[in-house]
Amino acid sequence: MASDSPLINADCLAERLGHPKLRVFDCRFSLTNPALGASKYREGHIPGACHADLDRDLSDLSIAHRGRHPLPDRETFVRWLESRGVSDDTTLVAYDDAGGAIAARLWWMAGWAGVADARVLDGGLGAWTGAGRALETAVPADAPGTITRKAPGRLVGSIDDALAIAGGDTSLVLLDARDGARYRGEKEPLDPVAGHVPKALNAPFTDNLDAAGRFLPAAALRERFLDLAGSREPSAVLHMCGSGVTACHNLLAMEVAGLDGSRLFPGSWSEWVDDRSRPVATGKDN
Repeated sequence: MASDSPLINADCLAERLGHPKLRVFDCRFSLTNPALGASKYREGHIPGACHADLDRDLSDLSIAHRGRHPLPDRETFVRWLESRGVSDDTTLVAYDDAGGAIAARLWWMAGWAGVADARVLDGGLGAWTGAGRALETAVPADAPGTITRKAPGRLVGSIDDALAIAGGDTSLVLLDARDGARYRGEKEPLDPVAGHVPKALNAPFTDNLDAAGRFLPAAALRERFLDLAGSREPSAVLHMCGSGVTACHNLLAMEVAGLDGSRLFPGSWSEWVDDRSRPVATGKDN
């Protein structure tokens, strides 16, 4: 499936369904009702799709002090992908019903694990059903896959990078994908402290989408992120959110825009406030 874009549209996916080198993953999930995604999956999903649960499959909740959704051990995650039939030559497609907010996490992690061809369904499940395409309830059997062990295909930042930015290091920029109200500290429904990392810039992931929930054109996304990054290269851009999930949406948008090489701060705000001695900013100013 040759394409330079990490997105795939519903028509292209429909044409490829049933191909032995395609694996589709349903990533629907609710942060306030963690069982809801699996329930929706059982009610109906794109034919052949496996379920990928944010808490169980895309995180390791046993890891302490690394935020609400710590990245699992990379080898453990690679083995999980292999158990779902993912190999070096697989095209992996992730979708959700939230504009790609959760699917982008699997997309990012697949690249981190070494999968060369990972995509997100543009418009998600709504784009599929909106075109009158059917869902099914059958759960596909596990199938063996083989992924060659190699260096991570995506880059991970750390709390030390965030601390450097908060301390005034202007060679890096930290983009916070949460909505403006959470960034400004006006509300905080999930974490114990409201606000943002000092010097971080607000870059809500929802601003990557049009009114129909599809990604903006690459040129518009490129303009957006070049404005946020200033003169810095993509490698100097660090992405965060509440727990390292929706931050992946901004990483995806940058790759759609041809700005590859930025980094994820996996622990994000939930890791930052785990230590109450770390500084917190509120309001519009960073």
